Amino acid sequence: MFAAYAARIDRDQPLNGLVLGERPEPEARPGWTTVNVKAASLNHHDLWSLRGVGLGEEALPMILGCDAAGTDEDGNEVVLHSVIGQSGHGVGPDEPRSILTERYQGTFAERVCVPTWNLLPKPEELSFEEAACLPTAWLTAYRMLFTNAGVRPGQSVLVQGAGGGVATAAIVLGAAAGLRIFATSRDEAKRKRAVALGAEAAFEPGARLPRRVDAVIETVGAATWSHSVKSLKPGGTLVISGATSGPNPPAAELTRIFFLELKVVGSTMGTKEELADLLSFCAATGVRPVIDSVLPLDRAREGFEKMAGGDLFGKVVLTV
Repeated sequence: MFAAYAARIDRDQPLNGLVLGERPEPEARPGWTTVNVKAASLNHHDLWSLRGVGLGEEALPMILGCDAAGTDEDGNEVVLHSVIGQSGHGVGPDEPRSILTERYQGTFAERVCVPTWNLLPKPEELSFEEAACLPTAWLTAYRMLFTNAGVRPGQSVLVQGAGGGVATAAIVLGAAAGLRIFATSRDEAKRKRAVALGAEAAFEPGARLPRRVDAVIETVGAATWSHSVKSLKPGGTLVISGATSGPNPPAAELTRIFFLELKVVGSTMGTKEELADLLSFCAATGVRPVIDSVLPLDRAREGFEKMAGGDLFGKVVLTV
């Protein structure tokens, strides 16, 4: 079957390790289901995998891709929850939690085999392309906002780095849930898009906000950390799920954190139950993932190049 896979690790030039070509069909195993992939979406996780983060040389070649929507062996339309091992279903009971392609072949292929427990019905209101955007970036944003930040309608949230998958999802989901959303971006066009998607206002990174916020959604890391901390109300919550600009900010702002009793919460992916809620939320409200572009699987390299260059707003989707 045709697939996009990591053939080697290159930390400096990750796309050098990306190969498009034939790979073996997935092997059936008890408690697992083979899914015919209709659509799969790119995440920064795929780019980090090509750099060897979470993926060792011994696991190569590895088909990339965590997110997918497709049909199961009985023709049912399904969405894949890509966190493997947290439940013990289909894997050993002591297997630690991992994201699909850290241990098992991924979704950038004509077919993928996953634990049956990891499949959820696709709502008929969502297309395959839309549903394929939800299991990583949008689920991460959903958990950051509603589980870990614990914000309520009417409260205010700063989303750093508008344009990225998680940040874009947080803007759309937050606005739909009645939150007052502020966003930042270095790019004027992306700031305008953020407002069009429901942000109350969008600013350049580091700009003083009209008011301090109840929570910050942080995926940028070092470059925006100090601004995030300074933007919070006393007792506010900073939720971080990534650090695309680096993990070591020049100032940790520890004095402000303890004096204002701020909370810093790490967040990774989400549960199967939260994904089910997210799918229902989208179906019920009309909220849809923001899609930057849709490409056939054999043009996956173009999608990776867009993501690596930051030249996108929303998700890149690959179709089979």
